[in-house]
Amino acid sequence: MPDVAQTTPATKRRWPLGFKWTAIVAVGIFVTFAVLSLVLVTVMRQILITQEKNSVNDTVSAIEQRLSPVAADNLTIATVVPRIEGTTNDYGPDDSFTEVPSDSIFSDSVIQKISREDISLAIYDKDGQQLFSSRHNDQPLVRTTTTQIEMIESHDFNGTIGRAPIVSTVNGKLIGYVQVTDQMSDFFATMRQVYELIAALCVVALLISMLIGFFLARRFLKPIRLITKTIDVVNEEPQSSIRIPTLRRNDELGDLVTEFNQMLDRIQRFIDQQGEFVQDVSHELRTPVAILEGHLQLLNRWGKDDPEVLEESLAASLQEVTRMKSLIQEMLDLTRADQVDVQFPNAVCDINQTINQVVNDFRMIHPEFVFTLDNDLKGETWVRMYRNHVEQVLIILLDNAFKYSTDRKEIHVSAAENSDGVSLAVQDFGEGISPKDRDRVFNRFYRVDKARSREKGGNGLGLSIAQQLVESYHGQISVDSALGHGSVFRVDLPVITAAAADKLRATEDAKPKPIAAIKSEL
Repeated sequence: MPDVAQTTPATKRRWPLGFKWTAIVAVGIFVTFAVLSLVLVTVMRQILITQEKNSVNDTVSAIEQRLSPVAADNLTIATVVPRIEGTTNDYGPDDSFTEVPSDSIFSDSVIQKISREDISLAIYDKDGQQLFSSRHNDQPLVRTTTTQIEMIESHDFNGTIGRAPIVSTVNGKLIGYVQVTDQMSDFFATMRQVYELIAALCVVALLISMLIGFFLARRFLKPIRLITKTIDVVNEEPQSSIRIPTLRRNDELGDLVTEFNQMLDRIQRFIDQQGEFVQDVSHELRTPVAILEGHLQLLNRWGKDDPEVLEESLAASLQEVTRMKSLIQEMLDLTRADQVDVQFPNAVCDINQTINQVVNDFRMIHPEFVFTLDNDLKGETWVRMYRNHVEQVLIILLDNAFKYSTDRKEIHVSAAENSDGVSLAVQDFGEGISPKDRDRVFNRFYRVDKARSREKGGNGLGLSIAQQLVESYHGQISVDSALGHGSVFRVDLPVITAAAADKLRATEDAKPKPIAAIKSEL
């Protein structure tokens, strides 16, 4: 025999839903913040680079405009320095390199852009010989035929370089080159600060997102924990009346708690109905079973040899069996009446046509009675109720009127539509119901006159079935009676439009019929 410990599958590691929810929310918020920060930094970096390039390009263009009017074949120090300074001073012809003092170089407002320490201006003649430099951090000259502004990122230089040829506007000849080098120190320092700030904000965002995720997880998982706790209590004690506390929130979780409590109420109702069913059946079957047992014992002792006793005992036994069958059928009908909202949620019926049919059937069955129908309903009148159940309620009320009629064999049936729906009344002129019995007439197994009820074959369940059916379809049933003058049973049901009835019928026809409906049709 295999070892049980070896055959039992290993328990998988379980991650709490709160942890998962917190992690998902935290990661989601953090990733969103990180992506937005990356996009923001990228856009800001591109804007700053564009500004640096535009500044270099403006400087190159300004120097080019200053030197292009030179009417010579080549630039010299004597022609470059005065134009850079924006003065008329002349240094004389000299081919050696001269560094101009900074206080004179930046006196012109047009050239103030190169006053920054990370920008260097260099002027070359057409042979590539440096004639002027504002700083000692120039990059090697790269000759070009057009203006070029490019950003270079390498191990020995990071920055922007602007180059342009200087063409004389007088003779149209190439006379030199201008090169502006921007080391972009401020740019890189700013970006480092931005990166450090973004990194710190990401850490803070991660912590805040974890706190938000934890808070949301606790808030959203609270109803689930309450449901789990309630289920554990119900599993331990099925008869427990515990319910989930109502949440003060108008959302899906609040709806879930409400629906769950309603489900528990329905289950509790079914359990109570089952207990009541068992108690009622055991109570009501005790008498016919005792009668059957007595007759069988009588026959077993000596009655089987006496034809008269045998016939009487068999007749009495068959009568009790018939009554038990009727009782069991009524108990089943009462049980099904408690479940119509599950079995027939979309059933509809034309109550006008059903009333006419049932009244005509009773006229045929009981020709000795006068049935007066006062029907004020015009055309089709739809109610949300299974047709067989409408017939069953009408049959119970009419049969009850028939059983308890006395000398005046007359029954009135009326139907009319009012502001709340349709109202149906069944009136008899029999013995009536006393005030003390009127409040209990719809109780199970209650009989006003038990001797007369047994004589008529009643079990005291008809009105209970009618009440349960009517109330299950959100209707009302009531009774008005005067002792010795008869009773009036009234049924009020809500009505629906023909369009709503067609829609419900289409929905009902699209699904399989419940077993109870099939049996009732058979």
